[in-house]
Amino acid sequence: MQAAIRPTPGRNVVVVGTQWGDEGKGKIVDWMTDHAQGVVRFQGGHNAGHTLVIAGRKTALQLIPSGVMREGVACYIGNGVVVDPAHMLGEIERIEALGIDVRSRLFLSEACPLILPFHVELDRTREGRRESSGSGKIGTTGKGIGPAYEDKVARRALRVQDLKHPARFEAKLRELVELHNTELAYLGGAALDWRPMLDGAMQAAEQLRTLMADVGYRLHQAHLAGQNLLFEGAQGTLLDIDHGTYPYVTSSNCVAGNAAAGSGVGPGMLHYILGITKAYTTRVGGGPFPTELDIDAPGGVGHHLSTVGQERGTVTGRARRCGWLDAAALKRSIIINGVSGLCITKLDVLDGLPEINICTGYRLGERVLDILPMDPDEIAACEPVYETLPGWSDTTAGLTNWEQLPVNAKRYLERMQGLIGAPIDMVSTGPDRVHTILLRHPFRA
Repeated sequence: MQAAIRPTPGRNVVVVGTQWGDEGKGKIVDWMTDHAQGVVRFQGGHNAGHTLVIAGRKTALQLIPSGVMREGVACYIGNGVVVDPAHMLGEIERIEALGIDVRSRLFLSEACPLILPFHVELDRTREGRRESSGSGKIGTTGKGIGPAYEDKVARRALRVQDLKHPARFEAKLRELVELHNTELAYLGGAALDWRPMLDGAMQAAEQLRTLMADVGYRLHQAHLAGQNLLFEGAQGTLLDIDHGTYPYVTSSNCVAGNAAAGSGVGPGMLHYILGITKAYTTRVGGGPFPTELDIDAPGGVGHHLSTVGQERGTVTGRARRCGWLDAAALKRSIIINGVSGLCITKLDVLDGLPEINICTGYRLGERVLDILPMDPDEIAACEPVYETLPGWSDTTAGLTNWEQLPVNAKRYLERMQGLIGAPIDMVSTGPDRVHTILLRHPFRA
């Protein structure tokens, strides 16, 4: 029997952060969507903050995939994402106010767990309790992400599909509110009423119903039809619930392997892993940070990175902690994700520094390590080992060709590449979509 002629399947790329988040993933996803027909979010929630600058106009996204800024690109929210209905509808309306069509090309998995008001109240009350007790805040965004994932794992979550069944939704909601009010009372918080939550959810359901989809099956069909897909990670590898600096981590798996589980496709559909890496290191919230510098002392490198890099969280507005590039931590990320190639972002922030340090490993007691330890207490005790390279005075801002880079900027990137064991395929030299140097395109590699 003669085999049927089918289109060549599409090529799919996963984009993940290799540090503690805020690496510039949104810009790179947006830049690559000229080669993609769909963008997929597969974990996290609206605690993500992806800032895009297109023709000088800045747009901040939290839940909607970054492909929304490209006309005609389908946007998928996979089952691994936790969804706050009110926030989602508000974000859709904000983007639509820019004249961008959203609803006709946004597909929401029915299996997404919902974030409801009691999740937010629990999140904030717990963080306040940690702070007042002196046990140390985790540094969550207070958006209810963690408590929503807890309900998912406990097999009691309300999911998007429950919005289609009002009686079922009400029964589960009442049970959950009663359960979580018990904890809120223990923590000294106020009890919540389930009735306003039900009214709000049912109002949202009317609009969300048209977006609900079997995302995994749609992605499978798109792939077989020859469409290229981008899987967009949120946060960063070192914040992963399993592989990050636990307990100072997020509540989901941020690594490339979760692109399959969090969207409903097989791992064989993931062809190239692009690791987004800032040219230095930043972190928001608590937790160990071996190469951290003082960001408050004027004239210091930390202050330079903080101010020139405009290092404030997209979602929270909190100042990010800043430090030198940590190649030993990056080596851990490269292994966990199976990175195919790197995109280095914010290279231009290093312009004008006379010397630049790279952490090549750590001293931990009598030992010298060349990779980030797994134990957070050991990480906190690590003393970074630095290699110093000469800086450059010429600007790299806005450059689009490798040959235009100052010699010492090239040497810095080449040394970084050698230390972490992954090729640099792209370099971002500014916030705008066009401020990008391409060495090897992930969709053509």
